[in-house]
Amino acid sequence: MKRVVHAACPHDCPDACGVLITVEDGRATKIQGDPAHPVTRGFLCAKVAKYLDRVYAPERVLYPARRVGSKGPPPQQTKTRFAGDPGPGAGWERISWDAALDEICERLRGINREFGSEAILPYSYGGTLGVLNGASMDRRFFHRLGASQLARNICSKTGEVGLVSVLGRKLGTEPEQFAQSRYIIAWGANIHGNNVHLWPFIEEARRQGAKLVVIDPYKTRTARCADWYLAIRPGTDAALALGMMHVIIRENLHDADYVARYTLGFDQLRNRATQYPPERVAAITGISSEDVVRLAREYATTRPAAIRMNYGVQRAENGGMAVRAIAMLPCLIGSWKEAGGGLQLSTSGAYPLRRDRLERPELMLAALGRPARTINMVEIGHALAALADPPVKAVFVYNSNPVAVAPDHNHVVQGFARQDLFTVVHEQFFTDTTDYADIVLPATTFFEHKELQTAYGHYYLQVSEKAIEPVGECRSNFQLFSDLAERMGFTEDCFKQTVDQAMDSALDLTHPWLAGIDRARLEREGHVRLNFHHGDTETPTENESPFLPFAEGGFPTPSGKAEFYSESLAAQGLDPVVAFVPPTESRHSPPARTYPLELLARKADNFLNTTFTNLPAMQQMEDRHLLEMVAADAEPRGIRDGDRVRVFNSRGEIELTARVNGSVPPGVVAAQLDWAKLSPQGRNINVLTSDRLTDMGAGATFYSVLVEVEAVSGRERP
Repeated sequence: MKRVVHAACPHDCPDACGVLITVEDGRATKIQGDPAHPVTRGFLCAKVAKYLDRVYAPERVLYPARRVGSKGPPPQQTKTRFAGDPGPGAGWERISWDAALDEICERLRGINREFGSEAILPYSYGGTLGVLNGASMDRRFFHRLGASQLARNICSKTGEVGLVSVLGRKLGTEPEQFAQSRYIIAWGANIHGNNVHLWPFIEEARRQGAKLVVIDPYKTRTARCADWYLAIRPGTDAALALGMMHVIIRENLHDADYVARYTLGFDQLRNRATQYPPERVAAITGISSEDVVRLAREYATTRPAAIRMNYGVQRAENGGMAVRAIAMLPCLIGSWKEAGGGLQLSTSGAYPLRRDRLERPELMLAALGRPARTINMVEIGHALAALADPPVKAVFVYNSNPVAVAPDHNHVVQGFARQDLFTVVHEQFFTDTTDYADIVLPATTFFEHKELQTAYGHYYLQVSEKAIEPVGECRSNFQLFSDLAERMGFTEDCFKQTVDQAMDSALDLTHPWLAGIDRARLEREGHVRLNFHHGDTETPTENESPFLPFAEGGFPTPSGKAEFYSESLAAQGLDPVVAFVPPTESRHSPPARTYPLELLARKADNFLNTTFTNLPAMQQMEDRHLLEMVAADAEPRGIRDGDRVRVFNSRGEIELTARVNGSVPPGVVAAQLDWAKLSPQGRNINVLTSDRLTDMGAGATFYSVLVEVEAVSGRERP
């Protein structure tokens, strides 16, 4: 039998593609983009187009396994390939699900008795953005257990806080509207690399005369395609935005009517912007004063103008203020009034789901009588260093690979290597983190379970149908935590819910944006655009009109206006307007620095954080283990293209191969995130990054890092 199943890609990408999976005799044989999906439009990114390689990879974890060897990376001969059924010499023994669940529950009960339930820590993030398998049954389980809570701040929290401080909600310009734009700024957004379904709309706009400007410290794929590329120094985005505002206000290019009607704090912003003339901004950002003026004028006078900002902007120590500053620009020129104007960072605030019904936070209060303590996932290295009280004695990892992705890698490894730490990892592959697990459990891919899917780059809600039965003995997150709850003796009805029942409870049909969009309709149509206009009375034609969330104000902030001045920030002791503050490690000029070069620990185009990193087809698409730099920094250090180099700071060091190609501005070097055990030295670029937190949202500061580079003597060039 041959059939085609509608699904949705749940990986951490704004596109949330609709996909069609062909299944023959119970096996998936083809995957393609859904041509009926208005954003996917029939094509997939290179990663997901090869997804059958992932589902049926011989390295998939297929069965529960218990560690029988010591914690740490496997022997050299087994570093890159593992059998789905761990065999002798791999450090694992296959066990049954019953044995695995019994051992986990026994260990958790013992830790609870001796140290209290807060000695248990869940660790998860964006391995799937599916609503049910991302945050539902798992949250219920750990709330009922009384475990420590995790602040999931590693990726987007800082940008979210910065955006909401101005706009009040995570809403943005629809991707379809970019086709109507006439001036598009990709600010820290590698659209061609990691938001590829926006690209056709931008190309459509360019065919009609639009200009694409890219602002990025790295010359990305998108930058190489741009009409104008501005190489900005890392972490100086707030200064550039303030410089643009200086010119716009000075030359009376702002929309005075929109500002008067729909914004708060213009006088304070105008006073602040006077402190950022183009000449000062040029000295901070490395962008000439003439280009600052030109950018401001073109942006304010070419209509409609849209900004696609991505989360790289907020991975600097001052990232919250950077996002806040950029988010002010469309409010200043009134571009929210026009289709094809405005800004997009995230659209995820549009989905009015009942997260409380999914996560059941009241179970935590019943278990503890109070909220449990919260540990920031960025600081997992410190949390595992026995500094927490009570100490963390168990970590349950799912939807994440912290040994690879968390900053200050050496510190994180030391924590996970503790012999007294009980670690469970629910995974699809043997990752850097499973190397330190006591129990590994096999996890499904999105082919193997049903899911409800939102997006943070468009406004379509989707149901992803189960296409095939789980391979091996894999179980979904939803099923795993339901099974654990039963084993632990939790009797609440919420742990007995089916996937369909949980999905029904999540859909708040009383909200006008979800009116008429129930599970049956989603199952029938696959994807449905949110109702932004007439609730359940709209016709399909009416609902196709552009969504302009702030055309007439309506900002869901405390004041009801876009807040150039924020009382909330002032109450937190933060700057209530916006300012540029240099990152801690960069506050002195290079001659006075111990480590003179700024490091971009960037993401690879063909991996997704560390997902897809181990697949041969993806590896072949990337030049790996490189340090990219410019000749002006390489030559004084005696470094030539292809040389082995040592990159180091006070936190650690790593050897890479120099690529002298001009992809970064002077004073900046760049290297890609990878699995540590797939590196010749068994470590990755996070040995150099810091767990220092951002100014807003307590996020990670991956792009506020200083290093030095030196040639490795006594080594032949490759």
